[in-house]
Amino acid sequence: MTRATRTDARHTADQHDVIRVRGARENNLRDVSIDLPKRRLTVFTGVSGSGKSSLVFATIAAESQRMINETYSAFVQGFMPTMARPDVDVLSGLTSAIIVGQERLGANPRSTVGTVTDAGALLRILFSRLGTPHLGSPQSFSFNVPSVKAAGAVTVERGDQKTVKATYTLTGGMCPQCEGRGTASAIDLTQLYDADKSLNGGAITVPGYKAGGWSVRYFAESGFLDPDKPIRDYSEQELHDFLHREPAKVKIGGTNMTYEGLVLQVKRSFLAKDKEAMQPHIRAFVDRAVTFTACPGCGGTRLSEAARSSKIRGKNIADLCAMQISDLARWVRELDEPSVGPLLSSLQHLLDKFTEIGLGYLSLDRSSGSLSGGEAQRTKMIRHLGSSLTDVTYVFDEPTTGLHPHDIQRMNDLLLQLRDKGNTVLVVEHKPEAIAIADHVVDLGPGAGADGGTICFEGTADALRGGDTLTGRHLDDKAALKDTVREPSGALEIRGANAHNLKDVDVDIPLGVLTVVTGVAGSGKSSLIHGSLVRGPGAAGAGVVAVDQSPIRGSRRSNPATYTGLLEPVRKAFAKANGVKPALFSANSEGACPACNGAGVIYTDLGMMDGVSTTCEECEGKRFQAAVLEYHLGGRDISQVLAMPVAEARTFFGEGEARIPAVRTVLDRLADVGLGYLSLGQPLTTLSGGERQRLKLATHMGDKGGVYVLDEPTTGLHLADVEQLLGLLDRLVDAGKSVVVVAHHQAVMAHADWIIDLGPGAGHDGGRIVFQGTPAQLVAERSTLTGEHLAAYVGA
Repeated sequence: MTRATRTDARHTADQHDVIRVRGARENNLRDVSIDLPKRRLTVFTGVSGSGKSSLVFATIAAESQRMINETYSAFVQGFMPTMARPDVDVLSGLTSAIIVGQERLGANPRSTVGTVTDAGALLRILFSRLGTPHLGSPQSFSFNVPSVKAAGAVTVERGDQKTVKATYTLTGGMCPQCEGRGTASAIDLTQLYDADKSLNGGAITVPGYKAGGWSVRYFAESGFLDPDKPIRDYSEQELHDFLHREPAKVKIGGTNMTYEGLVLQVKRSFLAKDKEAMQPHIRAFVDRAVTFTACPGCGGTRLSEAARSSKIRGKNIADLCAMQISDLARWVRELDEPSVGPLLSSLQHLLDKFTEIGLGYLSLDRSSGSLSGGEAQRTKMIRHLGSSLTDVTYVFDEPTTGLHPHDIQRMNDLLLQLRDKGNTVLVVEHKPEAIAIADHVVDLGPGAGADGGTICFEGTADALRGGDTLTGRHLDDKAALKDTVREPSGALEIRGANAHNLKDVDVDIPLGVLTVVTGVAGSGKSSLIHGSLVRGPGAAGAGVVAVDQSPIRGSRRSNPATYTGLLEPVRKAFAKANGVKPALFSANSEGACPACNGAGVIYTDLGMMDGVSTTCEECEGKRFQAAVLEYHLGGRDISQVLAMPVAEARTFFGEGEARIPAVRTVLDRLADVGLGYLSLGQPLTTLSGGERQRLKLATHMGDKGGVYVLDEPTTGLHLADVEQLLGLLDRLVDAGKSVVVVAHHQAVMAHADWIIDLGPGAGHDGGRIVFQGTPAQLVAERSTLTGEHLAAYVGA
């Protein structure tokens, strides 16, 4: 071979330009085989439940991460989550996968936007170099590091050198009064107990403290209290022991334990956690029982007085963290300090990325737990945009979630930037604007659940538009404005709303109609609706039911049947039909298979190697004892009922021996929200974010609320399912409910009876009502960004 031909020939290493998937069977995938191009942007589409997440997340990304984890030492692997190998024949051509999902950031009350990105660390270094007066190292400005003073024989190690000091001082930036949380809490004791009852009579009203349970026995058997005496008859000493006693060693139930008062327990169990990450009933208790105010010692800045005393150009680090990031970027740009030039350049670049990605309205001191799923996902993106890594696979779960049509173009640009750095970008999406920029589109279906799991289309976005698939047929769908809108029956008044960036907003939320609240990301929608309507003083009286995007908390034993409560009447019906106890029909109780304890699989710990899960041979994965499966209702055993899809179960429980109206009602609601394909026993851990939100909506539809507040209900919904959701919203309104939807989807806006548009921009450029009226008026006026995009959408 001559030198010329060798130069022209393609190097062998350059031929690995596809990710090969052969025989993928994870969840509902049916032997899927596909080649995905590397260093391209591939978008996966299909109805909810068609298998997109099973292919992208549960197969490709999961196997990539599992193989990376195996490269670590056995010791390190012991601290990492164990991942089973996906059910697939061949996976080759994989690169390192980075999943940028919509999970909320951090449940730590000391976690902020500054701490989860490098911005906070860079600012601390800047102040350690330029701050006046000089305090010391960067940790002097960290609210996560306390100041420590020690005396005695203190050994300090630095490298190989050990120094013994009589005194030792560590300067941190933590406010000593609130310990870096920024808030002080006052507890309303009347919300902790009922003074007319005794401990054994159920006096404690804190969630999880049930009479007869261990938490109450802890108090009753401590020896300090009379468990049968009403709390109001306690002596001053008994009341102190009950509520405020400092930790003390006692013997409870024959076991040595540490006893402490109820108030101390509540502070440790509830107030040390991020409120945004709590389960809904726990958050409701905290909202009811605890008043949070800014810490008087630090004014809510979380920092000690010393840390706040050091300044650069008249600003301390707390002032800068409280600034809107777009303003902070301008301040850093004007700082001319050659001695820290590279540091300023890195900080400037990072802050500019926040603005580019549409998060310039945030501040670095914003609690990370308060970010929405979409904001959290975009915050994670910032880490990767500045990364030196190339030729990796980035996996995104609906990155346009929570984005106004005005902001979607910026998100598209960022995805293309990641691709152009030589990375493979895999995106699960439904928005036509995001599908349009794809180099390659994979459409799964044709239906959901058992009717999905196959590749219906592969090719370009333009070819998809002309293809005969459900996605292709609906890609250019446009909702029309309604000819007539409903007239409101009253209004909920919000006056002087000023949470976050709201500027003393006064607005009337009409009742008896479908109201859509919209505006660019960061304009104040969530602050107005969740801060002033859902948690406002009139919420309880109006019967406000909020269905937000907080995750459903449950183990792999939780499923739609247990979550919605329909399993309880099913168990009772089985028990009545067979003359046995209902507990036999619970895989978490007496009916559980003894070999796997009702899990359906056996988990084998292999010590230093990955654990292995295998289907239980005793019950063959059915989770119940063989004797329990001898009992039938309507010709089916309990495991067969749990394996039914919702659509089939509706027929089963609607007629004949198995007719249970209460169960049929719940199943109708599940079908209404587009979950007819889910099986009743499918673990909640396998559901997508959109499926979980719609499961919550179906459950809340049984509440006796008068006002339903939905936060981006189109998340995870295919274009073809949006029409079904709009029909459901109409039925709720026609049944006498008031529906308030926070949404960016133009089809939902066009279908509204009333629109409230916030803006005009984000952060301090938002927080005002820029339009109130019907969709037709908004389109006619075109006075806002939303109006312009909606007019273009409906073709006006």
